[in-house]
Amino acid sequence: MKKNSLVHRCLLALIFLAPASTTRAAAETPSLFDRQNIAALWIVPYDAKKRGPEERAQMLRELGLTKLAYDWRAEHVPTFNAEIEAMQKHGVEITAWWYPSHKPEILDAIKRHGIHPQLWVCGSRAITVTNHAERIEAEAARIRPIAADAAALGCKVGLYNHREPWFEEQDHQIAIIERLRRDGVTNVGIVFNFHHWRGSLEAFPALFKRIQPYLLAVNLNGMRADTTQYPGVRYIGSDESELAMIRVVEASGWRGTVGVIHERGHLDAAEGIKGNLQGLTWVQKELRQPGSGGPKPQEPTPAAKVPPKSTVPSPKSGPQTSK
Repeated sequence: MKKNSLVHRCLLALIFLAPASTTRAAAETPSLFDRQNIAALWIVPYDAKKRGPEERAQMLRELGLTKLAYDWRAEHVPTFNAEIEAMQKHGVEITAWWYPSHKPEILDAIKRHGIHPQLWVCGSRAITVTNHAERIEAEAARIRPIAADAAALGCKVGLYNHREPWFEEQDHQIAIIERLRRDGVTNVGIVFNFHHWRGSLEAFPALFKRIQPYLLAVNLNGMRADTTQYPGVRYIGSDESELAMIRVVEASGWRGTVGVIHERGHLDAAEGIKGNLQGLTWVQKELRQPGSGGPKPQEPTPAAKVPPKSTVPSPKSGPQTSK
């Protein structure tokens, strides 16, 4: 009797616990737009508040973000180590590092701290050959040593569609990657930036399907109805076409890192990222139920410059000087 009772209790436990664990596992699977999957982009040189590493790490955590794609300028090179240390202190992962050319200081900092960001490489204006096959060979030759340096550090290289029109074409990037793979180089992929793309909206689903096997990251942006026109940096959800494009990305099943872009030198980086996150929330609502997002997000208008105080002497108070 006791034995049967024990078996009965075990069966009941299995019946009630199995669905709970399944539900819990499903709940723990992050969505594409989960805050833990969002990386802030271009918040270092483009920040009206000119934050340093510690302030920047605190800002990201206050925004609920744990990922950073690190852009930099010459003045930031001495603070590479401080940047990594501040991010590690606050639990922020540097998922990518802007790599416009060979920079030993970047590789040294990555090695010293044992991090593994993607190295984002854009097109080279120094390559001027116009023959398609020769251009692929030249770009592959340029990327090959960068990929070798990255592989030695456990990192990947992302071809970033920016700076040079030929290189911005994703089919050209695929050709470069396939050429490198024939040489055994397997750590090179694609970073797809919405706001550097010039294709037609109708062509996007087929394009995304082609690039998906190579895709490392997607960076979102507001997009005009005519996507062949450069949209500039715009809040997610503030334009006409990004909702349709984001719907394609989500439906594809791809689940890499998603970036949100600040890149507004006149604006506090926290406000720029916050505006994008609010726009992304609007997009998520619209994806679930069209029309449920409410008013579309609005791109902020640059603050008007305040004219300096007049230096013309006042007849009552005497000379005035601007402050």
